[in-house]
Formats: sequence, C-alpha cells, structure tokens
Amino acid sequence: MNHLPVECPRCAFEEISLLAASPVPGVWDVVQCGRCFYTWRTIEPARRTRRDAYPDSFKLTAEDIENAIEVPAVPPLLK
Repeated sequence: MNHLPVECPRCAFEEISLLAASPVPGVWDVVQCGRCFYTWRTIEPARRTRRDAYPDSFKLTAEDIENAIEVPAVPPLLK
C-alpha cells in the first residue's frame, strides 16, 4: 500500500511498522503497533483496523499497558 495507518486501532500509538506486503503490490500490508504489538492486515474490516470502530472493551491506554500484571508466557511445544 502507499501509506501506513496513522495510529494503532487498539492503543492509539502513532508508531506503526510495516511487517510484510502482499505478493501482488498494493493489495494489502501487514502492520504492527510499536507499543502494544497489535498486528493487522490493512484489508481487515474497520472494527480491526480503525480506532473509531475498534470495540471499546478491547481498547488499551498507555497506562493499561504500563500497569499490566504480566505478559502471558508462550507455553512449551507439545511433543
């Protein structure tokens, strides 16, 4: 795509990084927030890509992230 989103839909942070682009140029990008690490593809519906449409119950603030009790650990692989 020609431009990255201006803010994270989940936490409103304004540092968005490009992680990947579609094999067909300009179709979609995968982007990630630099603060909460929310990752989305730019062609997802508005409820996943736009702050004003993102569900309020899942929105985060900088304080929510700073005061999080713990980041869940990745469980060991099953054998």
